[in-house]
Amino acid sequence: MSVQVVAAKMAEVELKDVPSKELATVSPVTPKAEEQAVIKNEPNTAVTSSVSPTSESTPKGDPCPLTASPNPVKMPQASAMKRTDPQQNGGESFVNRDGTVAEAPRMKKQIQFADQKQEFNKRPTKIGRRSLSRSISQSSTDSYSSAASYTDSSDDETSPRDKQQKNSKGSGDFCIKNIKQADFGRREIEIAEQEMPALMALRKRAQGEKPLAGAKVVGCTHITAQTAVLMETLAALGAQCRWAACNIYSTQNEVAAALAEGGFSVFAWKGESEDDFWWCIDRCVNVEGWQPNMILDDGGDLTHWIYKKYPNMFKKIKGIVEESVTGVHRLYQLSKAGKLCVPAMNVNDSVTKQKFDNLYCCRESILDGLKRTTDVMFGGKQVVVCGYGEVGKGCCAALKAMGSIVYVTEIDPICALQACMDGFRLVKLNEVIRQVDIVITCTGNKNVVVREYLDRMKNGCIVCNMGHSNTEIDVASLRTPELTWERVRSQVDHVIWPDGKRIVLLAEGRLLNLSCSTVPTFVLSITATTQALALIELYNAPEGRYKQDVYLLPKKMDEYVASLHLPTFDAHLTELTDEQAKYLGLNKNGPFKPNYYR
Repeated sequence: MSVQVVAAKMAEVELKDVPSKELATVSPVTPKAEEQAVIKNEPNTAVTSSVSPTSESTPKGDPCPLTASPNPVKMPQASAMKRTDPQQNGGESFVNRDGTVAEAPRMKKQIQFADQKQEFNKRPTKIGRRSLSRSISQSSTDSYSSAASYTDSSDDETSPRDKQQKNSKGSGDFCIKNIKQADFGRREIEIAEQEMPALMALRKRAQGEKPLAGAKVVGCTHITAQTAVLMETLAALGAQCRWAACNIYSTQNEVAAALAEGGFSVFAWKGESEDDFWWCIDRCVNVEGWQPNMILDDGGDLTHWIYKKYPNMFKKIKGIVEESVTGVHRLYQLSKAGKLCVPAMNVNDSVTKQKFDNLYCCRESILDGLKRTTDVMFGGKQVVVCGYGEVGKGCCAALKAMGSIVYVTEIDPICALQACMDGFRLVKLNEVIRQVDIVITCTGNKNVVVREYLDRMKNGCIVCNMGHSNTEIDVASLRTPELTWERVRSQVDHVIWPDGKRIVLLAEGRLLNLSCSTVPTFVLSITATTQALALIELYNAPEGRYKQDVYLLPKKMDEYVASLHLPTFDAHLTELTDEQAKYLGLNKNGPFKPNYYR
């Protein structure tokens, strides 16, 4: 039997075996006059269709291309084979089993699509001529301005400082982006409460005692839903609070609105200028008839402002609670110079802050921040992490788990040895700066990445900071006439050299995770509870217990904070017997570690 005969019989079998319910897809044909009129009357509407390209562009070797259609149109006979009819101006017809030819349906589907588009365009919208993807991001920002929103710009570009805002009770002692976002912020705070069990337990246990009655707390931290839970807990314990933001990019506008609606004096919005930043801090502090007696700071800016500008007010402060490396460093400098006239609590070096917030929080949020801003794939990327403290350890662990090749720079031989034992190569930054794809700073120092290193980076290198302050990357050296700054999206800038090389700078060198993404609420619950207990301890301490110096959080408090979070995991502690406690020389109820343990 010849090959041609076999092929003919196979084709006949295939034709008979086509399922009777199979649907052929619609192919484009020249629209009728009335259909063209419908389309022509929509100049701003892009007609999108699921149909395939015209027959001229269809490859000759594929006479029956299958293109998915969301609403397939049923053909005259489901088992028909399609062929191109040159007499139909490029249209297509179908050959039935009996040899007759059936014409394919015309542009009906396209007209339906056009009608749908018209109906969509009639809906009320504020986006004007902006692209759909951009407008969706914009509307999301207007309603739910999270730390990782695509953009912060809105139709109203008026500075909050120029607005007269009042909450529903008539109070205007605040300055935020938009008080109308309060309902959205309240929902976010309620969600955060579910993941902050220790603060909620503290609120319930101590609410009757009011251990902070009479305390006037002025705070400068990231204003997020988690901070809102802390502020409302402090208020439930009897404190009055006034708050500003410690970072110009980390404020969640809807949360600030919810706090303002709840009666808190909040001065912060996402995207502040440097001048706005200090103005907000001053508005927190400088108010007639209100003398703060406690400071809760993150970075030391608030403490520094009061110390420099309001020295008499600073002398009346009962205690300072500081949670960042940068802020603690400033406090130790004041203490060493004999200028610290207030007892201060170093929360940053407490076990609950170091081992949980710095390590576990950064281990998760470093990837989140990089993904949201750059959509980078980590597998095979060469990354250098500057600093192998707890933050550096968390970042390195996450990147290594994703398949990145990780280098570490370090000044401390102990941390350096830990990096080596964990499988990371210890290098100097100038040894790898030409080859790495991502540079991450987390030292708490200044000028870690200077202009010389920025000049030598490869094209497309991503540069970001996981330390608190914006001093680690020498961003100021990049603001020169020969370099071009190109804003790609919120908190993402391309800095372009004259030869065309560009680097990707995130958050203008400020804290990546809280500027560009979010951080795990549960971890922040641990830190916030530690801060609350530190405030209670300093405020209620008898005269003479704390002198004008910097103190570490008592180990008993660290352990108490940890114990408040254990019920979340249905965890059960083992108790020492009297004999065991005597053998170890410990109290059965703790503390179980000495104060010097870190």
